[in-house]
Amino acid sequence: MAIDLKGWWRQKRGDLALQQRGSPVPSIFIPSPVEDRDAQKTIASLREARAKHCTDEGVKAGFKAASIACAATAIPTLTAVRMVPWVKAHLNYTGQALVISAATIATYFIVVDQTILECSRKESWDALEKRRSAAS
Repeated sequence: MAIDLKGWWRQKRGDLALQQRGSPVPSIFIPSPVEDRDAQKTIASLREARAKHCTDEGVKAGFKAASIACAATAIPTLTAVRMVPWVKAHLNYTGQALVISAATIATYFIVVDQTILECSRKESWDALEKRRSAAS
């Protein structure tokens, strides 16, 4: 019996919420955030925008760091191949490319991961502070 009443009440509130959005006359019933589909879409779109912003920021920082790492590993590697006899004998072109690319790729992914985590922490902290100030 109580379950039937609960379902009826939920459906009635949903119908009233739809009527409230469609009619200019305000209703005394206000839909809860769980029932308000527009609010859920807005929250999801805000989260998606924040995630995209953090991802873009991470890619930019990763590319910058990878460029610096590429130069920082290419110069000593290529210099060592020409100057140091042991390296000249044991490190061919494939080995040189592997050393340079491994350092570059590792730097890119590490910096992207750190930047995305830092940005998401900052965004969530700012959102928390905003909610706390709004509640006060």
